[in-house]
Amino acid sequence: MKAAVIYISIHHGNTKKVAEVIAKALKAKLIDLARINQEDLLKEVPKYDLIGFGSGIYAWQHHLKLLKFVDSLPNINKKAFIFSTKGAGPRASYHGALRKRLLAKGLKIVGEFSCKGWDTFALLSLIGGINKGHPNKEDLVGAEQFAKSLK
Repeated sequence: MKAAVIYISIHHGNTKKVAEVIAKALKAKLIDLARINQEDLLKEVPKYDLIGFGSGIYAWQHHLKLLKFVDSLPNINKKAFIFSTKGAGPRASYHGALRKRLLAKGLKIVGEFSCKGWDTFALLSLIGGINKGHPNKEDLVGAEQFAKSLK
């Protein structure tokens, strides 16, 4: 199975840590959406059997750059999974916008993972943020177990 993990991690590297663990467990190609030519990536995506999409949660959804990238994908019949890091909220409660876009592109979602991430957005910065130290070892073990369940 040829796999790829496409992610964007902006502030504290929370999502990058999770993406790295998932990619290692799947022996997948790790792709930082912020550092790659998206036109080249669009040509490469159909080569994978399993594709992960993840970012931190911003205003109750995945990063806008990730959502726009998914909108630009051709229709492909592949397996996909979703992951995220977030300051607060139930497990995968903010995956709706990304899930809807992936399904519209013909992707079959085979799993979702979310964990806490250190969040210093807006007023939270005044108190040092929330979830400092996350994702922690337990969160990363959870990400690894999730990835192994996808094999």
